[in-house]
Amino acid sequence: MEIRAASTSLAALGHATRLAIFRLLVQAGAEGVNAGLICDKLKLAPATLSFHLAHLSRVGLIRGRQDGRFIFYAADYAAMDALLAFLTDNCCQGAQCLPKTAATAAPPKRRRTAAARQSRQRSE
Repeated sequence: MEIRAASTSLAALGHATRLAIFRLLVQAGAEGVNAGLICDKLKLAPATLSFHLAHLSRVGLIRGRQDGRFIFYAADYAAMDALLAFLTDNCCQGAQCLPKTAATAAPPKRRRTAAARQSRQRSE
């Protein structure tokens, strides 16, 4: 990731509403959530949400997919990974990182979603 792309991503996340949306989508997982649920959870007007989703999409932090009459949004984990890698490149000059950084460097495995469990059960 180059510095201009990192700067653009960080600027987008520098707005409290966009950061809240991005965090919600990161927590939602790869399946994402529909725009209506985001509105409900964050108590946003549809037009406000649309504006912020468009901005996050434009900088490449999220992606949307049409499913019938609904649009589901999900965090782009590859873009998030690239941004985190850029920010932590040469972190701590080769020494052990600060405690919070070290603790988040290897997060515990995520719980499987209900859909993933059902899919796995069907294949067995």
